[in-house]
Order: sequence, then C-alpha cells, then structure tokens
Amino acid sequence: QVHLVESGGGLVQAGGSLRLSCTASGRTFSSYPMGWFRQAPGKEREFVAAISYTGTSTYYADSVKGRFTISRDNTKNTVYLQMNSLKPEDTATYYCAARAEGAYGSIRYLQFARAYDYWGQGTQVTVSS
Repeated sequence: QVHLVESGGGLVQAGGSLRLSCTASGRTFSSYPMGWFRQAPGKEREFVAAISYTGTSTYYADSVKGRFTISRDNTKNTVYLQMNSLKPEDTATYYCAARAEGAYGSIRYLQFARAYDYWGQGTQVTVSS
C-alpha cells in the first residue's frame, strides 16, 4: 500500500507561482512512475504531467507545457510540480498519483488515469484574475 499526501496549494494571483509537493510512504517510491492530475469544479479530471521513476523522462499536457515542471527527489520520496505563470484556468484540485504495477512502454501512457494505482487526496489551487 502506498499513501500519497499533497501539499503546497493555495491562493495566488494570475502570473504567480506555486510549488506542489507529493510525499509518498513506502520504501519503493523510487520505482514508481508518478503523475499529477487536476480537476476543476464541474469538469473531468485531466492529466497535467508525468515523470518516470528515474526522473529522466517527463511528459506534459499541452495546456501547461512551458509553464509547469515536474521533478522528483527519490531520497525524500517526493515528487514536485513547479507551476509558473499561473492562469485563472489553472484553478483546480491537484492530485498526485503513483504507478506501482509493471512496465508501461511509452511515457505517453502515463497521461491516462488508468495507468495509476494510488492517488492522493488532493490540494486546492486557486488563481485569481
């Protein structure tokens, strides 16, 4: 079992920055590909970014490419999402997710929620205009 806890959300003005963190329990974090998703009120959960278990490969949604950066520190069992140039449309609850089961081929597969086995409870990000 893996327990994921997100932090770092809050209220920020458009154009500002936030860094989200997701800390995982368990000794095998370094073998888990990780992802960030978000869900705005009345909308479906959508993919934001993913990172391979080594951190050498990343993949982003077009809507955040060039503004958000996903990274990880396996010594701290933590994955990060640095969010810059925030827009009101980035307002959502942000969730991290961990894939614990097997190989996945291309990192593009990690854009799908079904690729993940564990989810955090989410952290709210609100961007005011």
